[in-house]
Amino acid sequence: MKKFASVAAYLRAVPPTPRAALQQLRKTIKAAAPEATEVISYGMPMFKHHGMLVGFAAFKDHCSLFMSTAITSALKKELAPYDTSKGTIRFTADRPLPTALVKKLVKARLAQNEARR
Repeated sequence: MKKFASVAAYLRAVPPTPRAALQQLRKTIKAAAPEATEVISYGMPMFKHHGMLVGFAAFKDHCSLFMSTAITSALKKELAPYDTSKGTIRFTADRPLPTALVKKLVKARLAQNEARR
C-alpha cells in the first residue's frame, strides 16, 4: 500500500477524472463537518471528529465513500441508485454522489459520533 503524507498528496496521485469527483466530495464533507480533521488512515483520506467520521478512495473503476454500516442501512432508500455494501457507497466520477446526499450522510455520521461520546 502506497503511503501518502497528506490528503493533497493522495489526490495528486489519483487520475484527473476521479480526482475531480473526490475533490468535490472532500469540499462537501468539509462544508458539512468544518470541525473535522483530515488524516490519512489505511492509505486513504479520512475525516475524524470524535472518532472516524468518513473516508474516501479512488479505485480502478469507481470511487468509494466509507462510513458506518448503520447509516448506510438507515438511508438505504436514498442510496438505492448506488452500489452499497457494509458502510461503503460506490460511485463513479461521471455519476458522483449529490452534494445534498453527502451532507446528509456526514451530518448523520456526526450525530452518531456525538451520541457515542
